[in-house]
Amino acid sequence: MRLLLLACLRARTGNATTAARIQNHLHAAGHICVLKDAFMYESQTEIANLISTDKFDGALAIHLYKGGRLLQGSRIPFGIIFGGTDVNEDVKCEEKHRVMGAVLEEARFAVAFTVKMKELAAAEWPDARKKIYVQTQGIKTTPKETFDWYRFLQNAGIPTDTGSLHVFLLVCGLRRVKDPLYLVDVFSDWHRKEPSIHLGIIGPAVDPLFTSEVKEKVKRAPGVHLLQEMPQDDLHAAMKRCFAVVNSSISEGMSAAILEAMDLNIPVLARNIPGNAAIIKHKETGLLFSNPQKSTESLLHEDGDLHYHIHTCRRNSLPMALGILP
Repeated sequence: MRLLLLACLRARTGNATTAARIQNHLHAAGHICVLKDAFMYESQTEIANLISTDKFDGALAIHLYKGGRLLQGSRIPFGIIFGGTDVNEDVKCEEKHRVMGAVLEEARFAVAFTVKMKELAAAEWPDARKKIYVQTQGIKTTPKETFDWYRFLQNAGIPTDTGSLHVFLLVCGLRRVKDPLYLVDVFSDWHRKEPSIHLGIIGPAVDPLFTSEVKEKVKRAPGVHLLQEMPQDDLHAAMKRCFAVVNSSISEGMSAAILEAMDLNIPVLARNIPGNAAIIKHKETGLLFSNPQKSTESLLHEDGDLHYHIHTCRRNSLPMALGILP
């Protein structure tokens, strides 16, 4: 079968990573899957012409609005994979809600990464409940064996001669929905009291204007570092050496960075939002926080066993998150 896969393909973002994994899986199953960037197309007519010219048999789109709207009226069967911001954020816009409902009505099926995501979508479009299926993401990490951790620290401006280091990594595209500034002040305050603490923010500059805001904020925040994006195998190697991976997003579907950290056996501290709470069980597979202070120093003061918890979270974190273990 010849399939079209539409997704937002900004380099090294969660959607791009998920799309590449889906494409590889479909290829391995014997299908031809052509991946196209939804941002390169402005109308359904353009996609209709692409389908006709390339003779696709079916299509998939990641994100009900960004990708799905381009498949409206398509002459071939198509399915939708919820992205996260579609059911968490875009539903708040009346016009986007209307468009997404129409897309979902036409789609043969829809895939949600979590039960919570399915329930959110079904609450908005009850008639579509029976066509929404839950399928968790597949994750494969490939840490580079020759990765130079000390050079990475030096490039980040993190001193390597201070004894023990506790480097937290916040992996995200620099855009407002990922809210990387949420933890900057509290981590900087923590660093002033405990110089071994550092927060590295790493990811592509998705929103140039917001990226400028992040750069300015980080300049005034000792202990917080804005790092250059890097190839995925280098990123996985860096994650493997850090103390914990942090997620501060306002909205998530199923965070690839969290799952990758779990696969690498690295503890996760994540903002307590539905997408994160769906895969993290507090103090068992990770730590959830509801405000910046709870994410860092106050956890240490309130719970002397945090160090124990953060290492306990390493065991079975990914299998439990994906429902493999009870």
